[in-house]
Amino acid sequence: MSNIGNYDERLKNFDWSISEKELGYKKGDVINIGWYCSDRICQMGKGNKMALIWEGLGGVEKKYTYNDVRLKSNTIGTFLRSLGIKNEDRVCLFMDKIPELYIGLLGILKIGAIAQPLFSAFGDDSLLVRLENAETSAIITQRKHLPKVRKIVEKMPFLKHIIIVDYDGKHPLRDKEVAFSMDEATPVEKFEIFPTKAESPSILHYTSGTTGQPKGVKHVHYSLISQYLTTKWVLDIQENDIYWCTADPGWVTGTSYGIIGAFSTGVTQCVLDSGFAAEAWYKFIEKNKVTMWYSAPTAIRSLMKAGDEIIKKYDLSSLRHLASVGEPLNAEAVVWSEKVFGKQFHDSYWQTETGSIMISNYPGMKIKPGSMGKPFPGITATIIDPETYEPIKEEGKVGLIAIKPGWPSMMRTYWNNEETYKNKFKNGWYLPGDRSTIDKDGYFWFIGRDDDIINTGGHLVSPFEVESALLEHEAVAESAVVSKPDDVNMEVVKAFVTLKPGFTASADLDLNIMNFIRKKLSPLAMPQEIEFIDTLPKTRSGKIMRRILHAKEWGEEIGDISSLEND
Repeated sequence: MSNIGNYDERLKNFDWSISEKELGYKKGDVINIGWYCSDRICQMGKGNKMALIWEGLGGVEKKYTYNDVRLKSNTIGTFLRSLGIKNEDRVCLFMDKIPELYIGLLGILKIGAIAQPLFSAFGDDSLLVRLENAETSAIITQRKHLPKVRKIVEKMPFLKHIIIVDYDGKHPLRDKEVAFSMDEATPVEKFEIFPTKAESPSILHYTSGTTGQPKGVKHVHYSLISQYLTTKWVLDIQENDIYWCTADPGWVTGTSYGIIGAFSTGVTQCVLDSGFAAEAWYKFIEKNKVTMWYSAPTAIRSLMKAGDEIIKKYDLSSLRHLASVGEPLNAEAVVWSEKVFGKQFHDSYWQTETGSIMISNYPGMKIKPGSMGKPFPGITATIIDPETYEPIKEEGKVGLIAIKPGWPSMMRTYWNNEETYKNKFKNGWYLPGDRSTIDKDGYFWFIGRDDDIINTGGHLVSPFEVESALLEHEAVAESAVVSKPDDVNMEVVKAFVTLKPGFTASADLDLNIMNFIRKKLSPLAMPQEIEFIDTLPKTRSGKIMRRILHAKEWGEEIGDISSLEND
């Protein structure tokens, strides 16, 4: 029997107090995610239970019990306090998927500071813009990422500490730099947790925007109420599960379900920090006897590409429940997973701003391959007309996905950007910015983004951010960035570039510009194709018409071009 039981029964008289009761929380109590994810599990008598099984390159393995997680997060919290870091200071986690990232986040939350996880592949420019916006007090990082931090440290007077978790003593530390070893530090048994309340800020996640800079999505400690229950009911986490969430905590899935959801339910989770390879993934599942696997459509399509024969080499019979997140899961992937694993991947829909799963396919519920499923109990979702913002009752008609505000993990604002936050709400609905249809059975079917954001492999890339970086290249005069179709990632970044006088299009220049973007922003933001053109399509007022370039890439109708310059 699944945790959610009968979906229709769960809808009746649902209340978030179900989650509060299970967690032992009452309105007005102290609620600290760090404590709930470690100390509480130990108080339940599970201190010796395995919390984290980590594997890095070359098969290096580390294991931590829940008591280890408690003590080490206490130790990290103590160290941060000794540096003068206090509640609501922003502390950035800029690391690969190493244990210090998972346990460090809890340590930051325990002292009431705000955790700011950032993807370790970000280049110095992407890092700087996010640290500047948050006025981050400290950054926890590794030696390998230190050069990027050092490159921008002079531009960040607000940054007081650079904490290196794997300092080897070979080179002298510079100004603001300090070494800290989680595994070598003396464990701290007794630790006074900062008494955060429901609305105390917890995590600051950055997400891309169509225009302007990335936006800092502010979450609060009460988000645990949603994250805990969705982990139990959607991912069907059970007492003896071995859980693997493949997402990087630099993205919201990796924190909401790779840290908070996992540890708050007291499950044993595995982390593989060695990149993607089909054989390595199957070997990891077999070795750890993974039972619940939460992954992304891009990874699933890559596994499909690797073929079915490779799967026969491994015993994957431990798998009990599979789920997917990040972008639409195509029907073929659902059919394929049932064929090769004997289990269907259950697609789930949500985003950084929602903090937890909003719409999903649930254990025991009939899956319609290609559908996002139905709203989570307690979530009121529909589609609305983009002009009137009124619900659409006509079956099969495309509208904007709309969600009634008020669930526990909803973002509380965009950091220093209240106006943009308010614009996400229309006529009493929160608008995620996606289009969908709803069929007669209440299943949602994703159609696409309602803006220019590029969703490549489940990661959102801002065309504006890439265009801004392109203009810093010495050869680029103008640029326009759109998505183009891709078999594995669904869509990838393509850049249209006009060159300055004295520069000529060539394969070498193409590669040079790509690497320039990769280093400044990230490998995900790097254009997979650059097309050099003489002029970009513009309106008479000078605005670049990206939709014309986008339509050509996707074979769509170009539509009205009456405002096109020189038409």
